[in-house]
Amino acid sequence: MRIVVTGQVGLDKKPFLERAAALAAAEGHQITLCNIGEMMYAEAPDVAAGRILDMPLSRLHGLRRSVFKDVLARCQVDDASQGTAHLLVNTHATFRWRHGLFYAFDYDQMKALDAKLYVVLVDNIDCVHRRLRRDGYTDHTLKDLMVWREEEILATELLAQIVRPSMYQKPAAFEAKTSEAGQESRGGGHGCFYICALGHDPDSSGTAATLERLIVHPRRKKAYLSYPMSHLQAGGSGDVMAEIENFRREMRCHFTCFDPGDVEEKHLCTLALKAAEDGHRTVDCGPAGEQSVLETSQLLEIIPDIDGQIYARDFKLIDQSDMIISMIPALEGGRPGLSSGVERELQHAHEATKDVFVIWEPAAAPSPFITETATRVFRSVTEAIAFFGEGGYLLSPPAGSLFA
Repeated sequence: MRIVVTGQVGLDKKPFLERAAALAAAEGHQITLCNIGEMMYAEAPDVAAGRILDMPLSRLHGLRRSVFKDVLARCQVDDASQGTAHLLVNTHATFRWRHGLFYAFDYDQMKALDAKLYVVLVDNIDCVHRRLRRDGYTDHTLKDLMVWREEEILATELLAQIVRPSMYQKPAAFEAKTSEAGQESRGGGHGCFYICALGHDPDSSGTAATLERLIVHPRRKKAYLSYPMSHLQAGGSGDVMAEIENFRREMRCHFTCFDPGDVEEKHLCTLALKAAEDGHRTVDCGPAGEQSVLETSQLLEIIPDIDGQIYARDFKLIDQSDMIISMIPALEGGRPGLSSGVERELQHAHEATKDVFVIWEPAAAPSPFITETATRVFRSVTEAIAFFGEGGYLLSPPAGSLFA
């Protein structure tokens, strides 16, 4: 399989992709990385590190086309030798730089590559800002980065639609015949395009595993994980938070998971409003050793963008999944930990004809607004996993395989 991975500048995509390749290698699958940026620097040794986007657009485009020809030549060699390695092209769909907004690919070369999978990586905007400043790029605002992220998502999805239109034109009932080797992937109703988060667990192995499974285990069911994030942040107990983390961990063991918690920016709105109220011009954000200084005025400016992108992105994550699995914990006093966001996600998944599974832990019975849209309601994570195993939702390893 050939894969194109995009994402705005400031993501540090390469280490993440190397982790995904390492996970695949541990299961006996080879993913060859072609880092277009590195290849361009290698072909233009006169260009100083970090300055390639300052080149004239004509030379930049010519350089990109030249290195992409090398990628296509490698594909031809692999095809001739009937190689089984996956080839992943690490690139960008757009650039928003001093030249303004401009594209970062050529249609004819992307058509020749004929990738089966298009993935755009995203991350918290404060983390993107911190990495850019770390590398000496200061000529941007938070609003610029929010807009660029949307542009990158849109351009990558359009690229997938244009290069592989048949994947989008097939009826919803169509099921592509796939092999575990990953010869074809329908993409859960959205062709071959996915949004994937970098994530912020200690080594990002969880989210890297999501990408690895999209590539080498395309038949594994894809699940959107739903839980009351903002509600719990407002007053969830430690025990409840532990239950949520156990739910996320268990689901990742069995499915290719898209987790809205892997991109968490809502707290930036709270920080901005508190800083403005206290008269602070800047806000320190991030864990110790990785903090970035954000201007309060810029944070206030992007509050509508944060809310709007959460709404749009989470629905896209549902659309690219086969099912939604929602965890409703019991809060103090037995109250259901149910937020308006979770209810809206369940309704959207139901209307998109996805399987809707709810793990309902409160003692009180769920309302008809839950039961009438749910495919199945469980009382515990254990009960849900047992059902998924018996119902054929879990991918069985091939005979003789050491890996699930």
